[in-house]
Amino acid sequence: MLAPLVAKRPWQVLTVTEVTRDIKALLEETFAAVWVEGEISNWKVVQSGHAYFTLKDTHTQLRTVMFRASLRHLAFTPASGMHVLARGRLTVYEPRGDYQLLAEALEPQGIGALHLAFEQLKERLFQEGLFDAARKRPLPLVPQRIGIVTSPTGAAIRDIVHVVHRRRSAVHLYLYPAHVQGREAVPDIVRGLAALNAWEPRLDVLIVGRGGGSLEDLWAFNEEPVARAIAASAIPVIAAVGHEIDYTIADFVADMSASTPSAAAELEHFHNLHTVLWPGMV
Repeated sequence: MLAPLVAKRPWQVLTVTEVTRDIKALLEETFAAVWVEGEISNWKVVQSGHAYFTLKDTHTQLRTVMFRASLRHLAFTPASGMHVLARGRLTVYEPRGDYQLLAEALEPQGIGALHLAFEQLKERLFQEGLFDAARKRPLPLVPQRIGIVTSPTGAAIRDIVHVVHRRRSAVHLYLYPAHVQGREAVPDIVRGLAALNAWEPRLDVLIVGRGGGSLEDLWAFNEEPVARAIAASAIPVIAAVGHEIDYTIADFVADMSASTPSAAAELEHFHNLHTVLWPGMV
């Protein structure tokens, strides 16, 4: 590939810097966007937040760097030994004359990135004891004030209100409207749990959740800030996320998990309640 470069300047004496820069320009032009498959080796995140590692197969290895800005967008935590696809571009680190891959994205092979992130966080929180039965608190037998963190226009709140109206339960429902999907969902849910914990008079129980959807749709309830906000709640929390087959990190951390939002309103603890008031809350 260097033949055209040399032919342009026959017999010209080049400095090391000139050769390196020419090679860098040619490499970056030829490999401006590539996918590279390999096994991560020597994974290391330095103080700057950048990650340095090697991608290797049975015959060859490729130096790779991933800058902090790209690293923070990964849904999983890479580690040595993982088999991945890396998307990026080839470049040359001029001071050493080393060529390397500048990775902009990583995808685990053999297991989805979101599934891997779910398993990693679940294991870490399990080891911390956040799922322990001993820290689960019983729900009040006859709750009078129930806080709800969910979308004000979604299926979850409609189902809960319908069930409570049908049972004519004497209970106040306090809604904290929150995004339950997308970039704003996690901070909204965390703020909602904090706001309802601070509400006076004190609420008896909280329900946090949403209706069904794909793994991506439900992902806010698999995020660490939401899990820790549930664990930190001074009020017992019921997680009511998705359909019966859906399980999220929120379900494991909460004091009780309901298979659906409407099932949360049908729990045995609410069987002795009698009409509904809907004050709402922002």
